[in-house]
Amino acid sequence: MSEKPVYVVSDTHLGAVPRETERAFRGFLAHVAEHASSLLINGDLFDFWFEYRHVILREHFRVVAALADVVDAGVKVWFVGGNHDAWAGSFLRDEVGVELLDGPVEMMLAGRRTLVAHGDGLGKGDFKYRALKAVIRHPMSIGAFRVLHPDLGRRIANLASSTEHKAGGGDAAAARGRAAFIQHWAEEQMRADPGLDLVLAGHAHVATCAQVEPGRYYVNSGDWLNDYNYVVLHPGGGPPEPRVWPASPDTALPRQGEADTESSD
Repeated sequence: MSEKPVYVVSDTHLGAVPRETERAFRGFLAHVAEHASSLLINGDLFDFWFEYRHVILREHFRVVAALADVVDAGVKVWFVGGNHDAWAGSFLRDEVGVELLDGPVEMMLAGRRTLVAHGDGLGKGDFKYRALKAVIRHPMSIGAFRVLHPDLGRRIANLASSTEHKAGGGDAAAARGRAAFIQHWAEEQMRADPGLDLVLAGHAHVATCAQVEPGRYYVNSGDWLNDYNYVVLHPGGGPPEPRVWPASPDTALPRQGEADTESSD
């Protein structure tokens, strides 16, 4: 196992954030290329991503190139589709070198048995969204959308996006409710499977690191829409380390359920 840590990030919503946010994220990727063994992107990297056969959206080419540089540096990159970018395909996989995962998915990260889920459509509730999710991810729906001119497809995606309402904190009560629901789901998974060391989620836009039981954690990687959150998983044990970019031990976030002792790379 590599001595370098695993980095986790989610909910960057590129395409719906200011240019300086994208620039900061590319700086983060350059840091990852040097300091990480692997990178897990847990959904909503893009506010809208759809793979056409011969074109990519122009606003994303700098970040896509930066991701390719991370892969070329020998860093493994996993991508779990979120509710905004579930339509990744052969371009990201074959041209950029990203491994695509369909969450929830179990994997080993920094020696921990980990359950990874973006956070949308979890549990048994929200039947309308779960039905919508099944429809928009169906191959027939994807094929029909691909027939549209990319400019028209992008315009439709902009109309459907609610990202702008989440900027600046958005509906704080709704965010807290969403965060509590995802954390409750994660804790249920850990109770049902005592072998799980870690559950990772995003989607809530609320950074969280909660020790559910000694040595077992639920972690939400927060967002880059309002805060430049990411998580570092150190090999060989130790608690997950939530951070805020730019990288500094002084920007590490406090953890729930334990003393505020921090570590750095």
